[in-house]
This record gives sequence, structure tokens and C-alpha cells, in this order.
Amino acid sequence: MARLLVIEGLIGVGKTTLCRILAREWGARLVLEPADDNPFLANFYEDPQRFAFPAQMFYLAMRYQQQQELRQGDLFAPLVVADYLFAKDRLFAEMTLRGNEMALYHRFAGLLPDPPPRPDLVVFLDADTEVIRSRIARRGLSHEQVIPARYLDELRERYLSLWAGYTEAPIRFLRTDDIDYANDPAQRASLLKMLEGWMDGAAAPPTQGLFGSGPA
Repeated sequence: MARLLVIEGLIGVGKTTLCRILAREWGARLVLEPADDNPFLANFYEDPQRFAFPAQMFYLAMRYQQQQELRQGDLFAPLVVADYLFAKDRLFAEMTLRGNEMALYHRFAGLLPDPPPRPDLVVFLDADTEVIRSRIARRGLSHEQVIPARYLDELRERYLSLWAGYTEAPIRFLRTDDIDYANDPAQRASLLKMLEGWMDGAAAPPTQGLFGSGPA
């Protein structure tokens, strides 16, 4: 199958924007998680305890279907760029589900017959929580405005715990607090060059200058 580059990060950090740029600039096949299609998502943000399970099960089914479709490949797109890693599904489930719902999730997830494709590289975008919240406010989606800072902070910690034990692919960390790859051509070109190097196996420098640094 095609090479797989995964861009991960918290909501509002810029991962989907970057994926769209990569698809356009590199001619990659674009795979976006089905967030807008989830009929339970808005209700989940309003009442997490009540709607966490149906929202999570919808994601599990849709994400798994997308991952299996990746195995079919694309002769005209040797690179696939995705804005999520399938492993995040369990991460979110463990964050939002409890008791019998968590047990039922594990039973369903355990029935899935084939593992998802292994990525060639994972890039984790991060930014200060208040920067992320300001971006969420600017894009103006009503159901996102109720997301509290503590939710984002806990989610970040769970991602970092995931990466600490993740061995499926190399991981690179990229701060997006002070860069604007959507509107600044020079920054976009520098970022694309760096990502191309990472895809070719280049090591991440201890500090990344304009692009910030990874976790200590």
C-alpha cells in the first residue's frame, strides 16, 4: 500500500489544515476522520456522561472502516495523509467511558478482525491550551465552544502517555503556537521541507527553531 503519514494533535491545533496542505502540495490521498458526520458529537460536548458511549462507538465503526479502505491502496497517490491515528480511538474511550460501557467497548473492539495499517511516520502537533482555545473560538463551531481547558489538558497528557509506549512508527513533535502555515508561504515551505526530511528518515533536531521543540 501507499506510504502513510499521520498528523495527530488536539482539536484546534491545526492538524486538518496541515493535512489539506500536504494533500494539495504533495498530491497525497487525504483521509479525514469523520468528526462532522458523528450525530452524537454535539450532544457529547454538552452532556459527556450520557452521550460518550454512542459517540465513541460511532467513531470506532467509522474509523475502522476508513482504515480498512486504506489497504486497497491508490495507484495514483503513493502517499496517504491522515489527520488521526486509529490508536486514538482507545485513548478517547479510556478517557470518556466507565464501567460496563468501557467493558462493552473493549468487547466490540476486540472483535475487529484486521489491524489498521501501520503508519510510516506520526507527527504530533501541540500548542498552549489557551492558544488552542482561541483557535476553537475563532472557527466558531457552537458545539466546540463548551470544551473546557481541563479537558484539553487531560487529553494532551493521555496523548503523551500513548507516545511514550508507541512503537509502531517514528514520532515527531511540532509546536504550532507561533506558526501560520495556512497563510504564510515561507513558513509553509519550511515546514514542508522539514516534513519531507522526516518522511525520508531524518532525525528531529533537539530544538526546531521557528517550529518550537518537542516535549522534554
